[in-house]
Amino acid sequence: MQQAATLPLETGAAPDPRPGLRRGGGSGATGDAIFAIACRAAGVLVLVLLGAIILELFWGGLQAFRAFGAGFVTGTDWDPVQEVFGAGVSIYGTVVTAVLALLMAVPLAFGVAFYLTELAPPWLRGPVGTAVELLAAVPSIIFGMWGFFLIVPFMSQYVQPFAIDTLGELPLIGALFAGPPFGTGILTAALILAIMVLPFIAATMRDVFNTVPPVYKESAYGLGCTQWEVVRNVVLPYTRISVVGGIMLGLGRALGETMAVTFVIGNANRISTSLFGPGNTIASLIALEFGESQMGSLKLSALLGLGFILFVISFIVLAASRFLLRPRLKG
Repeated sequence: MQQAATLPLETGAAPDPRPGLRRGGGSGATGDAIFAIACRAAGVLVLVLLGAIILELFWGGLQAFRAFGAGFVTGTDWDPVQEVFGAGVSIYGTVVTAVLALLMAVPLAFGVAFYLTELAPPWLRGPVGTAVELLAAVPSIIFGMWGFFLIVPFMSQYVQPFAIDTLGELPLIGALFAGPPFGTGILTAALILAIMVLPFIAATMRDVFNTVPPVYKESAYGLGCTQWEVVRNVVLPYTRISVVGGIMLGLGRALGETMAVTFVIGNANRISTSLFGPGNTIASLIALEFGESQMGSLKLSALLGLGFILFVISFIVLAASRFLLRPRLKG
């Protein structure tokens, strides 16, 4: 009996640790092949959709590009009656409002993420984190209506008059805070955008801050570092790529936002040196003018050309962020 029990070990026949996989080897290989094909198809589909959007916007705007050349990008005139179209004003408004929104949103988002991960008591982290995520789910048109009925009157009655009387009298920067206090304008649109992109950036920062191994932070605390030193020297270097990704996500939302900006920016086709002056963005101009354009008209081509320019701006921003991160990734 003992000899029969040890026979499989003496002959080298070991039991298969994966009997199910051995019996179903053929079906498993087929499933893997189908899964690989589906994944490749999904990746290719994304590239095809992206290419189709680019080609459609470029082809649709080709008539305007041919009619105005480089002047379409730099021109500041938008006159549908005379069929003279320029994207300069809307490009300026898009870039300025997005940059101002990030300047206001990123520090606040960092503060929210730092509070939730390092300072808030455990019983409060859940409710505050949920509130941040719910803020991201609010539709943009609600932000626009809220901004028009609440933020615009507040800006016109309190913020803008105070800034005009104080900062408007200063040299160099005084021109940024000049003009009548209508409430609408570039700064108001940037403020609404900052509130809209804040939850995206804050939620991303909070999630990546939580991925830092506790032993890293505990080691820094053991060396006598303060909470700010731990975040600056340990958390941020460990998560900088994801933090930049979250900021780029917010920037993409700010560049392409439509209805909320349309409510509060003033929708005037001129460039003002004052942050209180009205203006427009590419997305708001398309939203306002698209319904009045006719198929095959030069105006419709100009609007599609604006869409293509907005796509190019977004691509440039993304490429710049990847370029700035490349040396650190290699290091």
